Amino acid sequence: SIMLTSITDGLLCCLMGKTTNAVGPLDSVESSNGYSFMEVKPGRILRVRHSAPNHPALEGPEEKQPGGAERGTVHCKRKITVYRNGQLVIENLGDAVRSEILHCQNSSGEPNSTVELELSEVTGQAPAQGSSGTAGCGTREAAAAGKRRKRKPKKVITIDCKKQITSCKGTHGDVVLFFIHGVGGSLDIWKEQLDFFSKLGYEVVAPDLAGHGCSSAPQIAAAYTFYALAEDMRAIFKRYAKKRNILIGHSYGVSFCTFLAHEYPDLVHKVIMINGGGPTALEPSLCSIFNMPTCVLHCLSPCLAWSFLKAGFARQGAKEKQLLKEGNAFNVSSFVLRAMMSGQYWPEGDEVYHAELAVPVLLVHGMHDKFVPVEEDQRMAEILLIAFLKVIDEGSHMVMMECPETVNTLLHEFILWEPETPAEDKQG
Repeated sequence: SIMLTSITDGLLCCLMGKTTNAVGPLDSVESSNGYSFMEVKPGRILRVRHSAPNHPALEGPEEKQPGGAERGTVHCKRKITVYRNGQLVIENLGDAVRSEILHCQNSSGEPNSTVELELSEVTGQAPAQGSSGTAGCGTREAAAAGKRRKRKPKKVITIDCKKQITSCKGTHGDVVLFFIHGVGGSLDIWKEQLDFFSKLGYEVVAPDLAGHGCSSAPQIAAAYTFYALAEDMRAIFKRYAKKRNILIGHSYGVSFCTFLAHEYPDLVHKVIMINGGGPTALEPSLCSIFNMPTCVLHCLSPCLAWSFLKAGFARQGAKEKQLLKEGNAFNVSSFVLRAMMSGQYWPEGDEVYHAELAVPVLLVHGMHDKFVPVEEDQRMAEILLIAFLKVIDEGSHMVMMECPETVNTLLHEFILWEPETPAEDKQG
């Protein structure tokens, strides 16, 4: 009957030129149970789940620990050179904190090392240099570096800053965790994480993207471009941000976290990227099923939902079907889905953009993910200055729903992580 209704609606949509909208009128606009509605622009209203701890008085003493400010300070100094042939050379000149938990070989973690990459390569492919082992792992010394450096570079970027990274205790009143979902999801996909961190005393914020969940769904495609959605996330961030903010994104939501971390380097403390893919500029696919007319997509929506269940979860049992339903995943209108997929255009978000980030990043990857290959997250770990990659063997694309305990533990460990300053180790 669902298929029949879908086909009928699709035919009506084609014949009458109507566009369907999965988001109905809101029954209530009051802040009850932690949900509120924020008007980011006139008529553009986003649902936000926000919960704050009731004990800000506990934040004072721990902030003023003697020597605490120095212990977590990392000197971020790197030089990024882009050559005319598309070659990208990254030199870490300072004491970069490299991950010791990358799930791959050759992760040497030397502080003064060089990474070479080809910007022109397809996302997720290993740089064709023969000498390297696993794709996107660790750092590599430049072979024939002297010869290459004689070429005239197209662009040279130098980053020199000091970043203080402290552990975030749940009792602190200046820490906020932001959770941003991807295409076809809603803030409900984060239910287990929001409940877990709220109970620990963290302030949490999770919005529904425009056209998703209970947010308003404008019927113009321009409302769903990367830039329009990024501005929405900027408004949410500015409304709730405090001194130390941690951004957690899933899939497409990772791009908005990267954008905010780049825009607000002094406010973004740490970033967590869950199945976000490689550090490449976003560009919509020309030969995608989502380029079909909205009415055809509407007819296909039950098939798309089934396909999402197959590709998004490692198993497709009753539990996973229930999770998909409860998380409102893939429960958006065909118009919104089409506009979201065709609006993924962000040329600025390339490898250089990601290499400029000085914020610590945790990459979480579900091994069975059919949307994002593990090589893409390995490549992201290589490009970023301070990166940790954790692969969850039993998870897929919706890993935070499939394996909530594992994901919550990983996230919490990273939130509490504080680096030892390499300079201190050398002196000692």
